[in-house]
Amino acid sequence: MDHDLSNRPADRRAGYARWLAAKDCTDCWKAARDADTESKEEWLAAKRAEEQEAAVAWAEQFDMPQLEGPEKALSWGERSRHRLMTAAHTALVVEGSWTETDWTALEEKARNIGRAGWWIDQRDAEGPDLVELLDAAAEHDHGTENPFR
Repeated sequence: MDHDLSNRPADRRAGYARWLAAKDCTDCWKAARDADTESKEEWLAAKRAEEQEAAVAWAEQFDMPQLEGPEKALSWGERSRHRLMTAAHTALVVEGSWTETDWTALEEKARNIGRAGWWIDQRDAEGPDLVELLDAAAEHDHGTENPFR
């Protein structure tokens, strides 16, 4: 792209010309930005697919029930459940003092939460918080048909 340097003071033209030479033109900058956005979107899609595959394999391995909810929430719910459950296992069993028997009891509580939206709502929780979250969910369910399934 051509630039008119005549409106620049003479002592600032050379510096401005060097700066312009080092910069992409507007069209090139937009093309690079768009390519970068596409690569980020591709990377994110690949990462989500990898996480989804791990979540499905984990759910099958540990006999977790299929989640229920709107179609577009199911995958997100599965990934959220997987992340929270594995973070909780690491914090409570691997790094903590829980036994596998303690963990099995917590897994049973988690199996009772079948609504994808519940797991999505807890996606930012820390692993150790899962105990309190599942207890609260069970209290809300006390004496009623399970709204979490």
